[in-house]
Amino acid sequence: MNSHDSSLHSNSPSNSALDSVEKLHRAVSSAMSHPTEQLIQQAENSLSHTEQAVAQVIEQGNRNAVELAEELLGEEKERLSKLRSAKSK
Repeated sequence: MNSHDSSLHSNSPSNSALDSVEKLHRAVSSAMSHPTEQLIQQAENSLSHTEQAVAQVIEQGNRNAVELAEELLGEEKERLSKLRSAKSK
């Protein structure tokens, strides 16, 4: 395997984390549009999966990917928290 191939492979956890954040964003958006228990639960499940993906990037040590993934994850956590608060009122 040449260095180009290995660099693509080393970015795999970063790409996975960013894909997970995008899926989380869609799940939270769906739950906000239609705040049913099922969609909120799906968003919470997606949050858990995304947190695991971001943890893998942290272990990998890719600082730029970690910062971006953590920032986006934080935004989605905030959105989901607001949704939970609104739903419980």
